[in-house]
Amino acid sequence: VDVAGVAVPGQEPRRSQESVWDYPRPPSLERVSDVLRVRFAGETIAETFAGYRVLETSHPPVYYFPPESVRTVFLIAAPQRSFCEFKGFAHYWSLDVRGTRSERAAWSYPEPTEPFLAIRDFFAFYASRVDECTVGYERVRAQEGEFYGGWITSKIVGPFKGGPETFDW
Repeated sequence: VDVAGVAVPGQEPRRSQESVWDYPRPPSLERVSDVLRVRFAGETIAETFAGYRVLETSHPPVYYFPPESVRTVFLIAAPQRSFCEFKGFAHYWSLDVRGTRSERAAWSYPEPTEPFLAIRDFFAFYASRVDECTVGYERVRAQEGEFYGGWITSKIVGPFKGGPETFDW
């Protein structure tokens, strides 16, 4: 049963896996020791061993990169903003690598709420809007839909919010 009391069929995690239905709401913030990497247009855009992930019920984790690990020369501020009830206002960033563009490929929180101050000015990337994202050395799958930016690895099981008919979960 999800947070709204709606029955949602979940997958049973194996010993080495996590179920996104065991993640908390409100979400939590956790350090990541695996290497995180984002590639686009033949360039490594971001790479770090000092990332964070946000864990929220029904969502694949969203990974955040410290600003010093991101090649910000490829980022262009986008005019869009969105509001998260837990983290505050997000600012969006497009990528431009020698003329190859990806609109709103990343976002950041310049003034996050108290529980998320550790990711102030960190960048998160949509796996669906870049060429490749990895956690450790595993290539991730993008969370379905155009709003959420979770990264799906073999270490998590769903079902995941984001696809058709899941917005009321």
